Amino acid sequence: MHVMLQPQEVEVFYILPAIRRELSIALKERGRSQKEIALLLGVTEAAVSNYLNDRRAKAGFPDELAGDVRNAAALINDRQSMVAQTQALLAKAKEGGLLCRLHAQLADMPRDCDICFR
Repeated sequence: MHVMLQPQEVEVFYILPAIRRELSIALKERGRSQKEIALLLGVTEAAVSNYLNDRRAKAGFPDELAGDVRNAAALINDRQSMVAQTQALLAKAKEGGLLCRLHAQLADMPRDCDICFR
């Protein structure tokens, strides 16, 4: 039995952690330290370590957003730009149907649900 989740809960519990994980990886590849990444993302260094070592937010991340994450990482230089880029990635996840697909899987929503777009 699936628990009833609101779309926002799917974003917070599944999509946002996956975005943070992918941003951590991309920022590390760009030469940022774990401490810098933690400060930018507003999480602990332990969380960044878990993201980088595949111990947190293991949910599959769609390939169509992977390039967007790398592009976003190149634009992040402070917390304000991190929030702006994260919001843009969340919007793409919604527009691209990722939110709906996950919501349907996790909350037994009908496949043709369009509630998020009303």
